[in-house]
Amino acid sequence: MRRTFFDYVILVVIVLLLLVCIGLAGYTTYGTRRALIEEKQNNLINEAELLSEQSISSYMQGITSLEYLQIRFNEFEDSLKAKVWFYSEDGRLIVASLKDRIYNIPQDIRKIDPGIDMNKGFTMTGDFYGMFEGTVISIGIPVYIGNELGGYLILHTSMSELDRLQGDMLSVLYMPFVVIMLLVGLVLAYLSKMVLRPIARINEAAREYAKGNFEAKTGVKSKDEIGQLADSLEYMAGELNKMEEYRKNFIANISHDFRSPLTSIKGYLEAMLDGTIPQEKYERYLRIVLNESARLTKLTSGLLELNEFDNHELVLNRQSFDIVDVIRSTRNTMEGLCENKHLDFRINCPAENTIVYADKMKIGQVVYNLVDNAIKFSPEGGRIQVTVSEKADKLLVSVKDEGPGIEKDKQNKVWVRFYKTDSSRGKDKKGTGLGLAITKEIIKAHGEHINLVSKEGEGSDFIFTLSRGKKEGNNLEE
Repeated sequence: MRRTFFDYVILVVIVLLLLVCIGLAGYTTYGTRRALIEEKQNNLINEAELLSEQSISSYMQGITSLEYLQIRFNEFEDSLKAKVWFYSEDGRLIVASLKDRIYNIPQDIRKIDPGIDMNKGFTMTGDFYGMFEGTVISIGIPVYIGNELGGYLILHTSMSELDRLQGDMLSVLYMPFVVIMLLVGLVLAYLSKMVLRPIARINEAAREYAKGNFEAKTGVKSKDEIGQLADSLEYMAGELNKMEEYRKNFIANISHDFRSPLTSIKGYLEAMLDGTIPQEKYERYLRIVLNESARLTKLTSGLLELNEFDNHELVLNRQSFDIVDVIRSTRNTMEGLCENKHLDFRINCPAENTIVYADKMKIGQVVYNLVDNAIKFSPEGGRIQVTVSEKADKLLVSVKDEGPGIEKDKQNKVWVRFYKTDSSRGKDKKGTGLGLAITKEIIKAHGEHINLVSKEGEGSDFIFTLSRGKKEGNNLEE
């Protein structure tokens, strides 16, 4: 079974927790044991000093007997669980608690440690030079009579009681560790449910998207970052689905637009070669072939231009110029087409200042495409009106025709490449379906806007904005 990223996260968290718990356990065990030993040593020293003052001093002064001292030592051991050894100033054993039960008590303190300084006290933890089987805490203090050394008192107590006390304390201290581990386990289980399962669903959906199934859903509805990721992934899939549809339509449209003229060219040329078309009609059909070739050239040029827009940021040669001059130039260019359809081309200019700052050649292409579109869809004897008006710091250029108009649900599609409002593609044989797409890309590159206002039976009005420029057509930088 392949491990997931979250498996490694859980493993790292568990290892870190174990290391922390082991470290804390070791530190608390060592610290607790050390604190208990120091406290016990201090208590023994205090008890030894008290025993020295209350019992040993009176014995050394001859007030009490050795038997009484023995009884006091025995009582001390019974009550405090501590063995008591008392040595004279020359190191000989005088009395020990429960002496009759102990057989290995050294009779001379110097046999225990030849280098012992009886004028100084000591503390020790261990088996006291091998004299005890278990671990004991041992302390020793000198006993003075006045300013003279009167003897040396040694106390031993077993560590078993401290071990039990330490165990009780550590059981209380370790309980939070256990609770923390349980809480961490619950958190990891919750994260496993809240993270791993949604990620698995997202991963499964991504695989479906990779196969081309963009209809697959992640099923994640949470509002957290993972839910946002799922929403973004589904949105991406939706956009990819649209692109896939666009790609299919693109291929279908371009195939149709290339096949139609190629079929015509091939058919007419074959007919001329096999004699179906008589020689006296060659000129007519050669002109048709020439027109179809021009259509293919225009289509190819449009595709290359759009490809340039897609792959590179359009480089604009901005300058100040009069937009009305561009419109007049376009009208002169289109004069022949307008006369053929008896169209009335009018320019309306309520704006006082018609200087704009833009790429003159590209904006000329925009005006040309919009006027060419208006001519194609205007009825015989209709009117085309181009209006230049002002709005704040912008100039608005409107190209309006009296054509059939465009249905509301199709108006956003006119900017799509190869889209034609005539689904049969029969009315506009010369169109490529790229003119409006190119127009929008040019306006977008200028940082401006273009909109369509149209009603069925009332024509269409294309309106785009341009930034104002300075008078006299000065080629100034922004």
